[in-house]
Amino acid sequence: MHAVRLHAFGPAENLVHEHVEDPVPGPGQVRIAVAAAGVHLLDTALRSGYSSAIHTAAELPTIPGREVAGTVDALGEGVDPSRLGRRVVAHLGMVPGGYAELAVTAAEKVHELPDGLGEAEAIAMVGTGRTTLAILSFTELSSKDVVVVTSAAGGIGALLVQYAKNAGATVLGLAGGPVKAARVRALGADVALDYNDPAWPDAAREALGGRAATVVFDGVGGEAARNAVGLLGPGGSHLVFGWSADGVTEGPSFTLSEEELAERGITSRNVLGAPMMERVGGPEGMRRLEAAALADAAAGRVTPLVTRFPLAEAAEAHRALETRKTVGKVVLIP
Repeated sequence: MHAVRLHAFGPAENLVHEHVEDPVPGPGQVRIAVAAAGVHLLDTALRSGYSSAIHTAAELPTIPGREVAGTVDALGEGVDPSRLGRRVVAHLGMVPGGYAELAVTAAEKVHELPDGLGEAEAIAMVGTGRTTLAILSFTELSSKDVVVVTSAAGGIGALLVQYAKNAGATVLGLAGGPVKAARVRALGADVALDYNDPAWPDAAREALGGRAATVVFDGVGGEAARNAVGLLGPGGSHLVFGWSADGVTEGPSFTLSEEELAERGITSRNVLGAPMMERVGGPEGMRRLEAAALADAAAGRVTPLVTRFPLAEAAEAHRALETRKTVGKVVLIP
């Protein structure tokens, strides 16, 4: 098969499309003929050698990628024969191997694809979709809410816009550039603005007619986050799920002191990692959210944005992600 391998940590150019041996499923595993593989911003940091208590640097050479969708083409010992030929999607967890024409994973990790749901869209929902639902579990949105999404053209942000609108909330979506803002408007946002425009906070207040925001979903950090939080009224909530403006490995540059939070009567919380896992009930809870997210997309309740690249152009996909030239979920197509 062909796969994209990393032989040395470093820039995107280190991702090499090459021929490697076909993987063989072991006991309890299935092999998937990959039709789509997910790319995450975290992949760009891991490619550079980033390591943490949660994400350890891979042994090289490695095939990156943790989300795959396609057709089961081989079974390991003990796997139900009826799984052969099924269209499936799987989040591989902490084990890489997704940037390839074939991938193996535990049979218990796969979800069958509902009819009418494409592989690329399934990739967007199995990881990004489940995370979106986990973020939403920290609040209960209704028609009384005014919601601000700072990275509204991203994979999670685009889904947050749609879920918030489905709940009846008024939604202000922020994105980097007029083209992305137009995509956010097309998703149903009541107001869509370019956060690179210095005048956007005033435009937001005018568009909202004096209504204060009740929830800010923040995946950007930096100055955009500061200005978005400035729209919150007393009792408002700032929920942080990323800080792309500051770099994946650097941590958020924008934080609120306890004094400022108390003075304004608002809350701020990073929902990633342990808080999220505790909130949803651990790995089993995350798996339930995967199934729920896939069902939402299959039923048309939400439509994920997807940017596609050929598998052989994984390096270009990484560069595009790092320079914020993509919308929605980035997916590689073998």
